[in-house]
Amino acid sequence: MGSKNKLKRFRENDTFANVFQPEREALVNGTYALKGQWNATFFKNENPIVLELGCGKGEYSVALAQKYPNKNFIGVDIKGARFWRGAKTAIEDGLSNVAFLRTQIELIDHAFAKEEVDEIWITFPDPQIKYKRTKHRLTNANFLERYKTILKPDGIVNLKTDSEFMHGYTLGLLHGAGHEVLYANHNVYKQEGSPEEVTAIQTYYESQYLEQNKPITYIRFKIKS
Repeated sequence: MGSKNKLKRFRENDTFANVFQPEREALVNGTYALKGQWNATFFKNENPIVLELGCGKGEYSVALAQKYPNKNFIGVDIKGARFWRGAKTAIEDGLSNVAFLRTQIELIDHAFAKEEVDEIWITFPDPQIKYKRTKHRLTNANFLERYKTILKPDGIVNLKTDSEFMHGYTLGLLHGAGHEVLYANHNVYKQEGSPEEVTAIQTYYESQYLEQNKPITYIRFKIKS
């Protein structure tokens, strides 16, 4: 994407009522006004809040919002030029139950209050295979602690990935730490019984992986308290 295109999308994001781009300082020093107030201030209802972390173009967030009108969805990514597409589609389709937050996922527990979130989706994250990149894996122990803080006690985390490495790493970590694995599947499109929202919604890149016969894996789990 050219720099002109990016700038145009950044400017358009600034005009979207469903896009939030807090300053890092406001998040870190605890003054971010929406923390603990997402339902009251933006969604104006008490419906469950579901996050998509590393949402990319926002395809999953928008599709889930269309499928579940009685839930609120927030796509989170640091790359605003990517989720511009999802934000624009949500506005064009009149979806009032989806928003986008531009921030680093490392700061997720500064953007949401304790037990404010009901469910988390992590869709096709970078597996960060090199050892020195372990700290950036979105299912490592430090990230799980952050998620536990913002999730309700019975909150759910979903991991959907084309990376067998990420799938295996996460399963091993979950079992080793005593977290509750509710469902795990190495190839959701080839095995019966996969949850509908896992197979009914596909991202652009996911459809490309499937054309290459690349298996898509999925884990659904709860983080122990």
